[in-house]
Amino acid sequence: MNSLLAFITDMNGGTLLLIALVVVLLFGGSKLPELARGLGKARREFKRASDEVEDEVRNAIEEDERKSTRKKLVEEEERARIRAKIEEEERAKIAADRSKDN
Repeated sequence: MNSLLAFITDMNGGTLLLIALVVVLLFGGSKLPELARGLGKARREFKRASDEVEDEVRNAIEEDERKSTRKKLVEEEERARIRAKIEEEERAKIAADRSKDN
């Protein structure tokens, strides 16, 4: 795979011309428009599919972030309730201690 990628990136004008000539010889001049349309459709389909996958991944990440944020908010609310309950119990204890002293 890496050698194919290296070959493609090292192509110059002469190499591309040779490939185009081989394609014309293999498929003939009349089939080239059909081949080009087919390649165009395949490229559009691939692009659409890759965009859909990208959107799904992005939505999944955003949903995870929303869940994490909701979880943090719920935890903070629970901590606030617990603190308020402890403070109320401490006030009640102080009030009870004062009433005993009187």
